[in-house]
Amino acid sequence: MSEKFSRYDVAEYLDTPEEMAAYLEAAMEEADGDAAFIARALGDIARAKGMTQIARESGLSRESLYKALSGDRSPEFETILKVITALGLKLHATVA
Repeated sequence: MSEKFSRYDVAEYLDTPEEMAAYLEAAMEEADGDAAFIARALGDIARAKGMTQIARESGLSRESLYKALSGDRSPEFETILKVITALGLKLHATVA
C-alpha cells in the first residue's frame, strides 16, 4: 500500500483573526531576533487571508509581498507595519 503525503501548509488552518494573532505572537516569541522568521509567519497569515486582498489594503504589489514575506530576507519595517495593518492585527510591547 502506497501512502501519499501532502505538504503541511499552516495557512490552511488560520481561519480566524484570533488564530492569526496567536500564530504571529508565537512566531515573535520563537524568532529570537530573526526578522525573516517573523516575515515568513506574516506571509503564512497573508496567504490565509488572501494575498490579493492584503496587497490592495497595504498598497504593495502582490509580487513585492511574496518577496518580502518569503522568509528569504528581512523586509523593511515599514513593509511589516503595512502588512500587519492590512491583516487587521496590532503589535504590542511588553516587558521582557
